[in-house]
Amino acid sequence: MPGERPPILFRQLIEAETSTYTYLLADPVSREALLIDPVRETIERDLELLRELGLELVHTLETHVHADHVTASGLLRERVGSKSVVSAKGGAPCADVLVVEGDKLYFGDRWLEVRETPGHTDGCVSYVLDDRSMVFTGDTLLIRGTGRTDFQQGDPRRLYSSITTKLFTLPDETRVYPGHDYRGLTSSTIGEEKAHNRRVGGGRGVDEFVEIMQSLRLADPKKIAEAVPANLACGIVGMPRVDGEPERDWAPVVRTEQGVPELEVQWFAEHRDLRLVDVREQQEWNEGHIEGAELIPLASLANKSGEWPRDKPITVVCRSGARSGRAAQQLENAGFTRVASLRGGVLAWASEGRKLVR
Repeated sequence: MPGERPPILFRQLIEAETSTYTYLLADPVSREALLIDPVRETIERDLELLRELGLELVHTLETHVHADHVTASGLLRERVGSKSVVSAKGGAPCADVLVVEGDKLYFGDRWLEVRETPGHTDGCVSYVLDDRSMVFTGDTLLIRGTGRTDFQQGDPRRLYSSITTKLFTLPDETRVYPGHDYRGLTSSTIGEEKAHNRRVGGGRGVDEFVEIMQSLRLADPKKIAEAVPANLACGIVGMPRVDGEPERDWAPVVRTEQGVPELEVQWFAEHRDLRLVDVREQQEWNEGHIEGAELIPLASLANKSGEWPRDKPITVVCRSGARSGRAAQQLENAGFTRVASLRGGVLAWASEGRKLVR
């Protein structure tokens, strides 16, 4: 019929080791796409699918800060320029977009609405499609189960409230797509879970739910020690931090709280034999750059660095240090072992009265 919107393009993908579902949604007209809960180990698969379908990834959405796998959101941001989305209560300052209740995330003319559903963690959110035909519940509501509440700010009473007031109020026919399933099930509906969920369905009250949750005896997720700190940094994991002490393998590198390896301008100025890569754009470069630097815009870095020796020192620079920080971590994730960002960038260099070439 005239005026009807074409259905969204939808794919449900799985990472087998952790039974984690990643969801691809795209507007077939604009070709803009979202990925919900992307996983580091499947980034190449997801990028290939995006290319094959001719889609532009605009956002990666986290349902919470995961404890069982490392997100690919930061790496996807570096590769294709997508923006990472995390709850404002999730404690992940690396994110480009921090969302709260009622926010909308657009892809073309379609959108997902944010519903805050804490209880598994403080920062859990669920995403409801604009026509309420789908809801992506992360670890809040699983198929015939729920997320656990015994670590990471877990609270069974908050989880019960989130499920019953934020999810069970959706239409019964709304399809439920969880963050995991360990029995091979792929989706459910709100009506099914209200009737048959073994923890919170069948009219169970909050006290019964709390008793069920407190009786669980579950082992910690295998990757929790790695995953939580990595996901607080959008999955960008560099060399191990040394608690503020310099890493003296090749230079006095000091890491920021976000794990970015940095060098001071003064030290670098005294060691000008080191390779310097400028990751700004051509116009910025033309306005003034450090003598001896080579221009490789950030978007081209992954391709250009493919054949570089992984053990040779590289310093990266941009205008103020933000892009070069991302570049340094990108290179470390690609296997480079001696990388640093020039702290403060070209602005810091010039502020000390040092020469720029135009």
